[in-house]
Amino acid sequence: MSQPITIRAAEPRDADAIVAIYNQGIADRVATFETRLRTREEIRDQIESLASRLAMLVAEDSTGVIGWAGYGEYRPRECYCGIGDYSVYVDRAARSKGCWKLVGRIFTFNEPSLRLADQLGFRRVGVYQRHAELDGEWLDVAIVERLIPENQP
Repeated sequence: MSQPITIRAAEPRDADAIVAIYNQGIADRVATFETRLRTREEIRDQIESLASRLAMLVAEDSTGVIGWAGYGEYRPRECYCGIGDYSVYVDRAARSKGCWKLVGRIFTFNEPSLRLADQLGFRRVGVYQRHAELDGEWLDVAIVERLIPENQP
């Protein structure tokens, strides 16, 4: 079983971990077109100002920061208003760990969530009828699953 992971807002003290993980992604040539390694100062400045991002988060377990994610505007031009840009980077040691299968239950009337699950590679397995009661109404839920081959036992 994997250890618990906590997600929280990035802080300036996370700059060393974030730059190390980001630079792994640059060096590994698997996550970005960037070729210039970043510095701690650049990352710390970005965290402190968040001028180019609306959010920067870190994921940590008992060993420390194992990943980070950032979300912000795509470009400052007005014509790109409403378009977001995101990045997710995971430390080499934490990649391909965890579950070999994800399952979920989605209200059958929640079309946006069902479409998202479809787009993320989840397979609709079936429907639990009258699965549970909410506000006096018995609701059905779609059962979805996604296998993660690289984590198969």
